[in-house]
Amino acid sequence: MLNAATFLNSPENRGEFPGFTSMGESGEPGNGPFAQMWIRVEGDEIKQCHYATHGCIWSIACAGACAQLATGRTMNKARLIEPHDIELILGGIPDGKGDCANKAVKALRSAIGEI
Repeated sequence: MLNAATFLNSPENRGEFPGFTSMGESGEPGNGPFAQMWIRVEGDEIKQCHYATHGCIWSIACAGACAQLATGRTMNKARLIEPHDIELILGGIPDGKGDCANKAVKALRSAIGEI
């Protein structure tokens, strides 16, 4: 099990990267919390997934966990990722922060949907 600090202290999959295949967003940058995901797909596998987010530590943790969970999965398996999966990976999300996981998953699905 990971926790929020894992992603706050480990920024290796944060931000846009060269060679990404697709990008997705959830929320509106500059207008409250949002999440962005960049993916690189080879064949049917997500080889690389990076994220950016604006908001609290739980926004960062949820987006980081989602990016990590998607990496190495086939497109079909990545489409099955749910906000509850993010909550399980993080060992829970505080009350009122569930939208952070929702935004991360929506951003991933948006990126996947472009392919």
